[in-house]
Amino acid sequence: MPRLHGGQLIGGETAMRVWGYPHPGIWSVEAPIIVVVATGSARARNRGVTGRRLAEGRAHPWRIGGIPIVDPVAALFMCAATLTDDQMVIALDALISTSDNYPGLRPGRPTYTATDITQRLEAWGRFPGSRRVRDALSRARAGVESPKETETRMLLVAGGLPEPVVQYEIHRNSILIARSDMAYPAFKIAIEYEGDGHRTSRDQWRRDVRRQRELEDDGWIVIRVTQLDLNDERPLLDRIRRAMASRR
Repeated sequence: MPRLHGGQLIGGETAMRVWGYPHPGIWSVEAPIIVVVATGSARARNRGVTGRRLAEGRAHPWRIGGIPIVDPVAALFMCAATLTDDQMVIALDALISTSDNYPGLRPGRPTYTATDITQRLEAWGRFPGSRRVRDALSRARAGVESPKETETRMLLVAGGLPEPVVQYEIHRNSILIARSDMAYPAFKIAIEYEGDGHRTSRDQWRRDVRRQRELEDDGWIVIRVTQLDLNDERPLLDRIRRAMASRR
């Protein structure tokens, strides 16, 4: 930060990580800091820095802890060419999430809708990865609360299953008894991704057990998913198919 000059902003992958949005790989000390300047200005050429140029008006400047930084949408667009289709969907799900407990996201971040991002796409015009952003937007879903929920949803669809409803609210006698990460309401199947927080937090584990009992008492089949299922999806897909078949 002390070496930044007027008009220079942190951008690209560095900005994604500072904002807390999911980006593949590990952020290492050796990774270069991406510094953005307006088109026509001299690129930053300090050691440990990668200079990028961005047309005037494309980024909306913010400050985080005194650090001048591009807005999250501009940060994502700058990374678009380096992300896979699925990685783009994960990032977009996070971008349009309004959840307070999405892991890693910085409090006080700006919130967006898919329409907001579409409008920014139109304003930016063509850029490396713009088609990837546009295609991924049709697969992004509001309400997702973690990258692993997005991964699970995409895995089910890629495996030939219908797309589940995200963050489905389950009521009994007009009273909310649970909100499932994903669900197939027509089959009364709830799918819950269990991250490490569900395992290491005693209170969270107890709440999970109680909620599963309430759902099962109400006739729901609860399928809990872990990273092992994402690594080897066939048993999970087969189990969901069997659960669906049992309801026909």
